[in-house]
Amino acid sequence: MTVMFSAIFSTISIIEDRREGFLLSMLVSPAPRTSMVLGKILGAATLAWIQGVIFLLFAPLAGFRLGLAEALAVAGAIFLISFTLTGLGFVIAWKMESTAGFHAIMNLLLLPMWMVSGALFPLSEAQGWVKWIMWANPLTYSISLLNHTLAVPNVTPGAVESLVVTVAFGVGLLLVCGVLAAQKSTRSAA
Repeated sequence: MTVMFSAIFSTISIIEDRREGFLLSMLVSPAPRTSMVLGKILGAATLAWIQGVIFLLFAPLAGFRLGLAEALAVAGAIFLISFTLTGLGFVIAWKMESTAGFHAIMNLLLLPMWMVSGALFPLSEAQGWVKWIMWANPLTYSISLLNHTLAVPNVTPGAVESLVVTVAFGVGLLLVCGVLAAQKSTRSAA
């Protein structure tokens, strides 16, 4: 939750940048739109990742003993999750005009997404339509990836599947962000 909320809510800066005129000046600059998108996403994802790594330092208190290789794998998974969730926040913030609207949409989307991600109960114990929603939820694969790197036993879906879906979702969101920024700059130029 620390990584999720930090990654998503740090993209509020897009709405603030638009309101203050900074976003427009970035869009009319000769810099490629993709560099602006990547910079925003990497900056916010890095902040979320740092908070996640700080939280990871408390893993021994929860009974997780991590060696250097395991700690690096978990840190990598946390960064990938941060990047993906920041991309999701960017897509939603790009279309929003107010921070209040952004908060409402994110709470409407994030809490249910988190509740059926495997964070509260495992996918293997879900029944009926909830199980189908969990399989369709990209956050399920991110939680599973994190659990695999922490060596939690009996995790579904598998590690490779979780990695592939999380990377694909992150790359897909990055591409959508790039398209949104390109469309905005085209409309701004017209």
